[in-house]
Amino acid sequence: MVAATTGLLGLSSTRRAAVLAIVVCALALTVAVPLRNYVAQRQELAEVSERQRILAAQVDELTRQRARLSDPEQVVADARSRLGYARPGEVPYVVQLPPPPATGAALDRFDGVPWYQRLWHEVGEGPR
Repeated sequence: MVAATTGLLGLSSTRRAAVLAIVVCALALTVAVPLRNYVAQRQELAEVSERQRILAAQVDELTRQRARLSDPEQVVADARSRLGYARPGEVPYVVQLPPPPATGAALDRFDGVPWYQRLWHEVGEGPR
């Protein structure tokens, strides 16, 4: 009867299952670390590639700006528009726009109040 319970290499089926489970676990652990490293390196490569693409776009933009600023006419136009420079004999004018209308709390307190009550309130306050 002992021969019926022992199989290959003289091990019982329970022991064979345990040995098989240990072998499978060892293989899984052997493959897990390199697989984790592979996935991490792929992610890092994707991030570096994206950063390289962004930097290449910035280099292209800066190259265009350098080419634009090497033109003397462009430099004169920038100095005149942004810095307000004028050539000798020219009279520069600065246009000042009026401030935007008041919004916010000053208008909120008059919501739903008729125009004549607003007027009376402003007349009652007097000049500031």
